[in-house]
Amino acid sequence: MKDLTDNVPAMMAEIGTRAKAAAAELAFAAPGSKRAALEAAADVVWARRAEIIAANGKDMEFGRDKGLSAAMLDRLMLDETRIEGIVGGLRAVAAQDDPVGEVLTEWDMESGLNIQRVRTPLGVIGVIYESRPNVTADAGALCLKSGNAVILRGGSESFHSSGLLVECLKDGLRAAGLPEDAVQRVPTRDRAAVSEMLTMVDTIDVIVPRGGKGLVGLVQREARVPVFAHLEGICHIYLDASADPEKALKVVLNAKTRRTGICGAAECLLIHQDIADTIGQGVVRALMDAGVEVRGDGTVQAIDGVSPAADDDWGREFLDMIIAARVVPNIDVALDHIRRFGSNHTDAIITEDDAAAARFFQRLDSAILMRNASTQFADGGEFGMGAEIGIATGKMHARGPVGAAQLTSFKYLVTGDGTVRG
Repeated sequence: MKDLTDNVPAMMAEIGTRAKAAAAELAFAAPGSKRAALEAAADVVWARRAEIIAANGKDMEFGRDKGLSAAMLDRLMLDETRIEGIVGGLRAVAAQDDPVGEVLTEWDMESGLNIQRVRTPLGVIGVIYESRPNVTADAGALCLKSGNAVILRGGSESFHSSGLLVECLKDGLRAAGLPEDAVQRVPTRDRAAVSEMLTMVDTIDVIVPRGGKGLVGLVQREARVPVFAHLEGICHIYLDASADPEKALKVVLNAKTRRTGICGAAECLLIHQDIADTIGQGVVRALMDAGVEVRGDGTVQAIDGVSPAADDDWGREFLDMIIAARVVPNIDVALDHIRRFGSNHTDAIITEDDAAAARFFQRLDSAILMRNASTQFADGGEFGMGAEIGIATGKMHARGPVGAAQLTSFKYLVTGDGTVRG
């Protein structure tokens, strides 16, 4: 593509035209070709890992100069272990069954018609995301697997890392004889490119924003293209009266501290009053011992070292070693709190009471609900999808981890035998 970076509208129009042409060809690509492209891309990523790490070093320097927090820098950082994870994700997506053409259901009508509902690609997907360069590989792989072309607009922080990962994906496409324009990256940090993407109704079929509240809010306000919203991860853990102390300690510590900068990190702890002085106090102390700042309500503040929670700490995505904590009189108050302050992403209950778990599952409408498990499992790879393009928190089309199958629509195939309607 000729260099049009000084003319963003023209550049985006050309990217869109190329993507639409590639999508038309990719829609009927053989499953084996798509699998071969992803396996070849995985090989190239691993072979070029030293280059990718070096490019990521430039991104990390840019991020530090920009003043990114430690948690955000952790999201940005690539090392050999994380690149191994990217490679594993590419291979996992490659090995999955191809969703395109899958017959979802089939039936015969008295008229003599046979009707099938089958999966079909969406077309061209625009992905707008922040910081994490692994999203480049995940989104590219999932769109390719589901027969969609993708236009990637990564955060300015991951510019160099993402650029190399896209090159690797393109190498895989070429090796498999597929159109390399099926995966394209917006080659500029200019934010005008985002505004252009949101209005490209003739060439982009759906936008997937993946990032903080500011980015997602901007996309939802300004997009003329349909949107799969990946909103904030304001994840709650409720310690029920019947919580097992060992499970509570393990799950809460993992959910908060394993990686604080991901959307599945726990941001608020709710504690049933019957266990506040026992299990709850032990969990809060363990969090503080692990270096977490606990911001509590009046009851939790009685524990030495707990800071007072401000009004805006409820419903806040800290993405840091900070958690809000509150004691509640019963499960229904916990449910009300989550409905008010949550983001419909992921919420968990720690309980040995089946009735309490059933109530939690039935009365909340988050995309992911968990029992006795860390919210950090809110991840497409952990759901067996190989990878994810994001966690959809809306209610239309896709919810929860968006994998290859969720990046398809369907069409009806109707077969008759000279059949006419009376």
